[in-house]
Amino acid sequence: MIKQGSSITRTGREQLLLPGSKKWVNLCPNQMKNCRMDTVKAYFTAKEVERAQLLPVPRHVAIIPDGNRRWAKNQGWKAVFGHKRGSQVLVDIVGAAIELKIKILTVYTFSTENWRRPSDEIASLMHLLKDYLISQRSKMVAQGVRLSHIGNVDKLPMDVQEELKKSEKATERGEGLTLVLAINYGGRDELMRSVSRMALACSQGSLDPSLITEELFKSYLDTAHYPDPDLVIRTSGEFRLSNFLLWQLAYAEIHVSSTLWPDYTPREFCQTIELYQKREQRLGE
Repeated sequence: MIKQGSSITRTGREQLLLPGSKKWVNLCPNQMKNCRMDTVKAYFTAKEVERAQLLPVPRHVAIIPDGNRRWAKNQGWKAVFGHKRGSQVLVDIVGAAIELKIKILTVYTFSTENWRRPSDEIASLMHLLKDYLISQRSKMVAQGVRLSHIGNVDKLPMDVQEELKKSEKATERGEGLTLVLAINYGGRDELMRSVSRMALACSQGSLDPSLITEELFKSYLDTAHYPDPDLVIRTSGEFRLSNFLLWQLAYAEIHVSSTLWPDYTPREFCQTIELYQKREQRLGE
């Protein structure tokens, strides 16, 4: 199955059209194999799923999927191939989360800082996001996934905004996993936008400053409809939050994996869940 933005040459090679460019980039057979997003898989055996359910799984898992560019560089490829492979890994991890009966998965998809990257890489990321939304829409519906987002998506290209709205509308009845994509998201930006809305409400007289509580403040955040994450996973070995869910991760368990995101597997994801289950959450007590 060849997706939007790709073609097959006479030699049987798939090519990727880089957004904003008239140039087609050849994908070698190994790259083709690593970039598929249309395969439905079962990730665990029934016994493995049963074992994982012996202890409570985290209700809400947040992921910082880092390492796409380093992975591509290690392969001698352009950054776009790392991002494309990362899209496939997201498909796999969503499937794994469904099998493990996790209720909410929030993924740091595109940060406010990512706009500082080269324009051709940004264009490729927007193209891959749009492709993901289109190619995974019917699959998410079939899986009972409900897609949502956090972040200021008004700054995204209009065609990406439209596909995001279509996917959210198509999946709004999903009762299984809620997949939250953090797009053009930054923790500081979220806090600033939230405080700005509260200040406006105070100035208009609809909010009494003396009545502001932690719970009320949470209702102004992008994540108002979701519980705070129980577990945050960061790949690529970096020990930092990178401006991700700064308010919400106050009591989350933190797991850092040395694996680059394109090499991250459902098996490692499951192992991380099992490590979480062995920890004791004290919540400041």
